[in-house]
Amino acid sequence: MRTGNASAYGELYQRHVAAARALARHLVKGDAEVEDVVAESFTKILDLVGRGGGPESGFRPYLLTVVRRTVYDRSRVESRQMTTGEIEEFDPGVPFVDPALTGLEKSLVAKAFLSLPERWRAVLWHTEVEDAKPAEVAPLLGLSANGVAALAYRAREGLRQAYLQMHLAATPQQACRPVLGKMGAHVRGGLARRESRQVEDHLGDCLECRSVFLELSDVNRGLRVIVGPLIVGPAFGGYCAGLLKGGGAAGGANLLKAFGWIRRAPKHQQAAMAGGTAAAVAAAAILMLVSGEEPVKHRPPAVQAMPSAIPQPPPPVAEPPPRPEPPPAEPTPAPPPPASPARKPGAARLRATIDPLGALVRSHPGIVAVRLRNEGRGPSKNVVALVDLPPGVTLVPAARRGMAAAPAGGMVGPVPAMADPVGTVDGWSCRPYGEGARCARGPLGAGRATAVFLRVLVAAHAPQGVRPAVRIESGDQQLSVRAVSGVREVGAPARFATDGKVVVRAIGNSLLTCPPDRAGCTRALKREGDRRDNDLWSMRHRDEDDDDSTKASSGARLELPEGGQVVWAGLYWSAGVGKGGPIKFRPPGRKDYVNVVPAQVLVRELPSGAGYQAFADVTSMVSDAARKRGMWWAADMPSREGVSQHAGWSLVVIATDPAQPYSQAVILDTATVVGGAQDRLSLPLGGLHATAASARAELVTWEGDADLSGDRVSLGDGALTPGAGDRDRDNVFDGSSNGADGLTFGVDVDTLEAPLGNDPVLKLATKKDVVLFGVAAVAVPARS
Repeated sequence: MRTGNASAYGELYQRHVAAARALARHLVKGDAEVEDVVAESFTKILDLVGRGGGPESGFRPYLLTVVRRTVYDRSRVESRQMTTGEIEEFDPGVPFVDPALTGLEKSLVAKAFLSLPERWRAVLWHTEVEDAKPAEVAPLLGLSANGVAALAYRAREGLRQAYLQMHLAATPQQACRPVLGKMGAHVRGGLARRESRQVEDHLGDCLECRSVFLELSDVNRGLRVIVGPLIVGPAFGGYCAGLLKGGGAAGGANLLKAFGWIRRAPKHQQAAMAGGTAAAVAAAAILMLVSGEEPVKHRPPAVQAMPSAIPQPPPPVAEPPPRPEPPPAEPTPAPPPPASPARKPGAARLRATIDPLGALVRSHPGIVAVRLRNEGRGPSKNVVALVDLPPGVTLVPAARRGMAAAPAGGMVGPVPAMADPVGTVDGWSCRPYGEGARCARGPLGAGRATAVFLRVLVAAHAPQGVRPAVRIESGDQQLSVRAVSGVREVGAPARFATDGKVVVRAIGNSLLTCPPDRAGCTRALKREGDRRDNDLWSMRHRDEDDDDSTKASSGARLELPEGGQVVWAGLYWSAGVGKGGPIKFRPPGRKDYVNVVPAQVLVRELPSGAGYQAFADVTSMVSDAARKRGMWWAADMPSREGVSQHAGWSLVVIATDPAQPYSQAVILDTATVVGGAQDRLSLPLGGLHATAASARAELVTWEGDADLSGDRVSLGDGALTPGAGDRDRDNVFDGSSNGADGLTFGVDVDTLEAPLGNDPVLKLATKKDVVLFGVAAVAVPARS
């Protein structure tokens, strides 16, 4: 809700409106006025949140306080009372104390409760004050039932410790201090027998410490007797009874039990309780009277539509918890996993997959994709995906942006790269969850597909072969699937991924050329003759732009689909020197170059010496200039002239294409030397599912020689023929680059197309040449 998601506010309204009505009915008369108070209260919170205030996680107690204050404000306006010395001015950040209960906020239990973190206060309110079951509270806090129980246990312990600290801060007698320090452990039975006996002996003689022990032993009762009235006011008993009649909680019945316990307790225990909570006992007596003044009205059926003051798009699911249980993972033989059981006509039928994109490689970042499709004839309920990551695989913090992934379920517009640990496109909202993540979104329509991508970091010690898993929950549907592949020793991790109506494109050019004044150079540049190898020339910088300040420059043309927009763009450059650095880049329509600093530089050893590949994310720059036609220029990167030298650049893009079917796209990059002792390279294309339609791959490779044959590439079965250059499947790396004319010495930007196999793998092999393989951008229509 704090990010401006109106549907999230709609979800909060649906979850808590019944409680707001239950309280409002005891504060105002008439259904119309009740609805006015409820709508005004929700609107106030919406306004407060928009200004940076409002609740962080404990929505229900905050809402009830605002309902009381709203009623008070309305009555004050009606009676034209503009000031008061009895009740605080409107400030949802502090308790709203009714004059009849003045002093309640000064009790140690109340002070201890208000000192707790808001999430602890929220779980204690629902489970202890309203006495709701963990299963009822789970959707309100974004936890499983077990997660609610665990959080409530930690919150109760926190309340006990805070209560003890309040007593210690009140300067008790010196003899009481050691006992109070051990009281929490004594209540839990955590003291040794000798220490426990010492504490019990002291309690027998000390009335004050005995009162502390009694309150610590039953913090639940203290919460109901003190904190309940503090938040709800004198109408607390009627409020709980209203919830009880509506099936929302058993708080009303338990409240009466709590008051009965006070009356039946021995006089010395009543006195002990009064030692620090006299106001609580008085409040209990007041509540027994006030709550019976007006008969409880039956609640009308829950209203599905919100008042006009509250926006209501389809709601996603609430914020995830800090420490839940990891989801169980059940292996499946191969994607796609089995569908959920058959359902009645018109019902949703969900299928899911989870895959590492490219590969999860030790000591590298990566991306895990969760994809979901509704194959039923009706929309699903709200969807929750509980992702369990392998040991040693963790979510990447938001500040680490070296890798990115953006889900784009069915989008037709641009999709931003993920800036948070997880994606939030297409209605998804994700947060860390145990050892993985919890992602939630609203209903998925019939025939619709969606995807969410998680950026992860694989530790060097991560066990090989362990696979991520996901459990999908949507209404009464549940399904669990496990990825086909897990952590690997080698491979290419994904840098970026997206699903939607998307295509991949890549262009590039060389920044070195043969000496134009030497015989045979002109023919070589036209891809003719037998000297199309940089080993046969002393390479020189080429400078083809109209800028006198550059020493080496070249351009290339980028053709994007009609009506398409750039989703992601990466600039890569490479040269035969041991240290990379910035490159100058100029989009169409711009007069001056932009200095682009690499986000990553990888150095490898080639036959001619050290060489590097550099990368920078240029999505923003390319998105702004993509609609302009013309040349894209690069210039003056670190390089050197001479025999066997190479230097060049490539722009790799994922763009939307309204004319394309829903597709999967992924960017893999790895500066890997292929040739010589290691003449083969196999890169798993995890996360891309085989279909009858052909996949398109844009490959960027450095230091290929047109005159050295034996280079082959495949995506599944059989060698592939490149779409440009010599179009020879036995000599793919022949110095040809999309968007550039003629021979591009040492630079290959090739397009290849072929159906993917059932276990997609990009394979490269060389016989004579040695190349530095850089980038693979692959897109394939999704399985229908």
